[in-house]
Amino acid sequence: MGVRVLQPGMLATIQDLGRYGLQKFGVIVGGAMDSNSLRIANLLVGNVEGEGALEVTLFGTSLLFESDELIAITGGDLKPTIDGKSVPMWQPLVIRKGSVLKFNAAISGSRAYVSFGGGVQVPEVMGSKSTYIRAGIGGFQGRKLQKNDVFECNTRTESGEDLFNQLQKKTSYLSWSVHYTPFVTFKKTQTIRIIRGSEYERFDEDSLKKFFSTPYTISTQSDRMGYRLEGQNIQLKEPFELLSEGVTFGTIQVPSNGQPIILMADRQTTGGYPKIGQVISADLPALAQMQASGQVFFKEVTLEEAQWALIHQEKEMNELAFGLRIKRLHQL
Repeated sequence: MGVRVLQPGMLATIQDLGRYGLQKFGVIVGGAMDSNSLRIANLLVGNVEGEGALEVTLFGTSLLFESDELIAITGGDLKPTIDGKSVPMWQPLVIRKGSVLKFNAAISGSRAYVSFGGGVQVPEVMGSKSTYIRAGIGGFQGRKLQKNDVFECNTRTESGEDLFNQLQKKTSYLSWSVHYTPFVTFKKTQTIRIIRGSEYERFDEDSLKKFFSTPYTISTQSDRMGYRLEGQNIQLKEPFELLSEGVTFGTIQVPSNGQPIILMADRQTTGGYPKIGQVISADLPALAQMQASGQVFFKEVTLEEAQWALIHQEKEMNELAFGLRIKRLHQL
């Protein structure tokens, strides 16, 4: 009994919030590209926010449920259907044994998240369930899901079981869904806020003006490791040698060809290219949901503004978690 993969689609992996504290040993953080959507999906089914869930990329993934399960679907709208009929997102759902959940072509965004009441039953590796494909660890046997893989779900939490029982009695979907705009947006053109990188002052003035005044297009050569950008060339004032330094999610590096690269969830632990900027944490989910050919405008903000943006977002998340608990107590 469990969930069987009928078609893996473009890319489907199990992710949580990542594998922290191990970069000094060369182990990447990884985790969900859009952490806010994953957190909300888990809250909707009564899990802890960082529980492992399924990250589905762009299209084609289909799952057969071999038991009744409590789920929620968040993130990009990949036109999900259950047994061929459209299914709502951003709310808890009961999916019946024998039903098929399928993700079709993306309408908006690029990654959807499916949480399961109790979470996905896979072992934690170094404190995380996240799949690190290049190292072959975490997730389902350290790899992306393949046809006929079957994974189990853990026992639902007390609140998840209560929610499951409530939803089983209903004959239609809920009339409400989570208002997600404070946490992630799905526009094809986005203004992404950044703070200055450690080598910002080494770039020439003309390059800096171009960087902030012209759009960059996300290349098709982009993945969970990094987004390659196409646009105006960025040049240094003069060449210099740079030792490899620690990098993080959202670090913007500029290699010798002058075309920026934004490091994403599966980034390496260190990098030796000059760093022009750092995407603020509050804007990472929106960036993670952008598709190839999407356009990015960069806007500089101060460190204090970046901190307040994240504080405001976390406040909204706490209020959402509290509101969902109240809804469950009042029988949805």
